[in-house]
Amino acid sequence: MRNILAHVPAKEKERFAARLKQIWQQPDSKSARAYADHLIEEFADHFPKAVETLENGLEDSIQYYEFPEIDTRKISSTNILERLNKEIRRRSRVVGIFPSMDSYIRLVCCYLMEYSEDWESARCYIQKNIIEFISAKRLAA
Repeated sequence: MRNILAHVPAKEKERFAARLKQIWQQPDSKSARAYADHLIEEFADHFPKAVETLENGLEDSIQYYEFPEIDTRKISSTNILERLNKEIRRRSRVVGIFPSMDSYIRLVCCYLMEYSEDWESARCYIQKNIIEFISAKRLAA
């Protein structure tokens, strides 16, 4: 959404953002696409670059509708990725200057392995049985 709003004038951002959010609040992918098409038609002349960005990323941004078994709040947001990137930046800032690229890569990899182990054992963001159910359903199809 940030990428789309970057091409909208400041005066219009709030109004356009409110309309834009409605795409991802639709109950299913069919109605989300229909609402997006309506929005594209309405604003194509006013914000052509923003509409083009929306068209290019629409399919990717509504993929979470394909997984009704999973809580959509968990997979429709990039908050986890943003938090992970923020933590990597914080840890690398503490070091300051790395002697080599390999040392930076080692630091990041160690943190990512620690993070992965933590999510595999302590926290369960998406339950394993739900993932297995989805995989079995897809293999059967």
